[in-house]
Amino acid sequence: MTGRTLWKPMALLAGVLGVAAISQAAQAEPAPPPASSPEVAGWDEFIESLRSLPGRMLAKLPEPMRKDPQVQQEVARLALESLASQSLDAIGGDADHPEFLPTISYLLNVGQPNADTIYRSARIDPAGTYRLTGKRGTLNLAVIGQVVPRNAETGQGRAHLDLNALHYDRDGHYSVLISAARPASYTGDWWELRPAASRLMLRLVASDWAKEVAPTLSLERLDRPAPRPRRAAADLEARLRALPRMVDMMALMFVDHVEQLRKEGYVNKFKVFDITSGGGLAGQFYYEGAYDLAEDEALIVSAKVPQQCGYRSLILTNELYETTDWYNNHASLNAAQAPADKDGVLRIVVSAKDPGVPNWLDTSGHARGAIQGRWTDCDSQPIPEVIKVPLAEVRKHLPSETPAITPDQRDKVIRARRAAQMQRPFW
Repeated sequence: MTGRTLWKPMALLAGVLGVAAISQAAQAEPAPPPASSPEVAGWDEFIESLRSLPGRMLAKLPEPMRKDPQVQQEVARLALESLASQSLDAIGGDADHPEFLPTISYLLNVGQPNADTIYRSARIDPAGTYRLTGKRGTLNLAVIGQVVPRNAETGQGRAHLDLNALHYDRDGHYSVLISAARPASYTGDWWELRPAASRLMLRLVASDWAKEVAPTLSLERLDRPAPRPRRAAADLEARLRALPRMVDMMALMFVDHVEQLRKEGYVNKFKVFDITSGGGLAGQFYYEGAYDLAEDEALIVSAKVPQQCGYRSLILTNELYETTDWYNNHASLNAAQAPADKDGVLRIVVSAKDPGVPNWLDTSGHARGAIQGRWTDCDSQPIPEVIKVPLAEVRKHLPSETPAITPDQRDKVIRARRAAQMQRPFW
């Protein structure tokens, strides 16, 4: 063989050997630390907090759930999701050199993220001056909120910035100055930075996932030099020491939320869920309730759709308040995906097995969990009615003109959902 003809099989062999080496290394026992290994300030405390976290989460649940191996592993996953979410901020969050980082999502599934929303956040300094620039998209909802502590001084400015309400040039570009006070000579778009704001929370909400286009965003601090120096050891240590508290907050905040709904008697029925004081989107009305369904049962959720409504959706969660996997299952519905019937009533079937109707929410293996709905910028906020029926009798409770969906059609819909979501800008 010549050197050129030998190269390809040798490269292939090297790749195979490399994969094998990685696999063996992953299975091997970790090497013990040297007897005199130095300690990293804050690391042991961080590890000890993680060590006890799943147990502390399980302690908030009723005994049958605590003893269930399935729930135990899902609790561990939720702990990892909380860790991953907050680790991104601990690593990349920087008020002097900010960027919008993923917070909660399909993978960072903490606190029932909405299936239609891309969530990102950026650290800020309330004493700083920032410029937000980018290009307009086509989303009906593209909103940034300032995150402030509860009961903190909030100032007089708007809590949320609607990107669709900005001024754009002929090419669709925008620019917004964000600061505590508007400069005397500044005439462009300006947003008052509140005295206790610590970060900006971005929500990009799409109903037609495949067609709607998200805006682009760039955030820079103007009152600091552009280059970023090497981070000091004290700053890195402070981030590490703050991480356990933030992970705990995320992991423990909602782990028993569905169980609390059950204790309050909201099983297969809804109540208002008011989180306006906890960072909820302005103009958004939430309702939710726990569900409990056998394999041969279904819930029919129905409500008269408001005449004017900017956005609506229904999602499912599991018992730990993780949003049901909507990428790979028919587990969420919005206005583009679930039209109302001719009488103006929205009817949605919730069940474990496909009832063969368009407006179906798949419990995806979770016999118990929660249903949550949103009405955003609507002229009314009805609380839907819920009835439980035998799965075989679902069509008796739906209009006669309700179309039939075959298994092949459903499979195509789910594949299209997945493809559309994966092409959205997660980061």
